[in-house]
Amino acid sequence: MNQPVTEKIRWTTADLELLPEGDRRYEIVDGELLVTRAPHWKHQKAGGRIYSALDDWSLETKLGETAFAPGLIFSDADNVIPDVVWISKERLATGLDESGHLTVAPELIVEVLSAGAENTRRDKDLKLRLYSARGVREYWIIDWLGKQVELYRREMTTLSLTVTLLPGDDVTSPLLPGFTYPVARLFE
Repeated sequence: MNQPVTEKIRWTTADLELLPEGDRRYEIVDGELLVTRAPHWKHQKAGGRIYSALDDWSLETKLGETAFAPGLIFSDADNVIPDVVWISKERLATGLDESGHLTVAPELIVEVLSAGAENTRRDKDLKLRLYSARGVREYWIIDWLGKQVELYRREMTTLSLTVTLLPGDDVTSPLLPGFTYPVARLFE
């Protein structure tokens, strides 16, 4: 007996306009709709702290800009809202569409994990592959439950895990000269 073939629905940016607004965040990766609820308080605190540190560094150095939860539209089938991004002034100059969404890869993307296997799959698999394919140079995953930060850096054509930082370590980056931030402060 033959089983009917079920076609996978491919979501697009236009489809997002039809979804209800509220306490949900809608993203699309490779045509797959990802829906998340409003994040946990500690998720927001960790994201806010790294945003603040990156923004202060950016204001001092004037090398780029930091944004919290920006719209990032790579294509009609890849439309995401990372927790934090840092982008150089050069990339930003040509990277915004008419609606003010990024359409180019920022140099750095930071995602804060939410609890649950599906959320982990989204950030450590789907988004990692997307950001790698689109040319992001660094990807930081903050795990507030496990109190650690995974740093992925571009090695040739792909983002690879370089180091996992614990509360006694500092976050630094070759992209951000002079930037340093204590991992423990993310989880206070």
